[in-house]
Amino acid sequence: MSSLPSYASPLQRLWHYVFLGICTLIFGFLIVPIMVVIPLSFNAESFFTFTDSMLRLEPEAFSLKWYRELLQSPYRPGDTSEWVMAAKNSFFIAIVTTVLATTLGTTAAIGLSRSAMPLRGPIMAMLISPLIVPIIITGAGMFIFYSSIDLAYTYTGLILTHTALGTPFVVVTVTATLVGFDDVYIRASYGLGAKPVTTFFKIILPLIYPGVATGALFAFVTSLDEVVVATFLAGPEQVTLPMHMLAGLRQEINLSILAVATILIALSIVLLTIVELLRRRNERLTTNLHRVN
Repeated sequence: MSSLPSYASPLQRLWHYVFLGICTLIFGFLIVPIMVVIPLSFNAESFFTFTDSMLRLEPEAFSLKWYRELLQSPYRPGDTSEWVMAAKNSFFIAIVTTVLATTLGTTAAIGLSRSAMPLRGPIMAMLISPLIVPIIITGAGMFIFYSSIDLAYTYTGLILTHTALGTPFVVVTVTATLVGFDDVYIRASYGLGAKPVTTFFKIILPLIYPGVATGALFAFVTSLDEVVVATFLAGPEQVTLPMHMLAGLRQEINLSILAVATILIALSIVLLTIVELLRRRNERLTTNLHRVN
C-alpha cells in the first residue's frame, strides 16, 4: 500500500518512487559486500571466490569445514584453538567493558541532566571526545600513558581503554532518553520518603532503561569490534578476535576468517534487533506516560 496521500500530484508520486529507488541502491551498495561473505564461508574449496559448483548450487560445493576449523588447533591436536582463545578474550573484555561503561556513562548522563550542574558543556565535550579524536591518536596516547604505569599488555589496560571508548555511547543514549524525563516523579518519590538509591532503582532506572540498554549494547559492540587500540595495548595473551582476523589476513589466508565474520554478522543482527525492540518499548512507555499525565 502506498504511503502517499490521495491528493499527491503526479510529480510528487514520481519523486517518491525515485527516492525509494535511490535508497534501495544505497542500501544495496552498503549491504551486498557484507552479505557476500556469508555464502563464501560455506565454500568447500579454499577460494575466496564463488566456484562454478557453488553458482550451480550443487550440495557438494558447500561445507561446514571452515566452522569446524575454528574449534581445532592447527598446531597441536587437542589444544585449545587460537580462534577460541581470541573469542574468549574478546567476550571477556567486552562484557567487563560494558559493565563499567554502562555504570559510568549512566551516572554521568544523570548528573549532566541536572540544570544546576556546573560546567555541563565542557564536561560533556570531554566525555564524548573519544568519538571525535581519531582512534590512532587515542591508541598511541593510551599506549604511552599505560606503558609508564605498567598497564600496557595487560587485561586491565585494555579494559580501561575500551571503557573510555564505550562510555560516550552510553552518555549519548542515556542523555537522549533523559530529555523527556519529568522530575516530578523524583520529587514525588522523595516526598513519599524514598531514599536516593531507592528512587534510582525504582523510579529513574525503569524509565531510562531502554537508553541504558541501548548504550550498553553499543559499548559491547564497540569493544568487540575494536582493533586499533588493541594492536597497541594487547600482548600475546590478550589477542582478540579482530586482531586474530587481521593477523590471518596478513599471514595465513583461509576461509576460517569468513566463518568468524559470518558469526559476527549474525551477532550484529541480533544486537540490532534488540536495539530496535528497546526503541519501540521506549516509545510505548513514553506514550503511556503522556496519556497518564
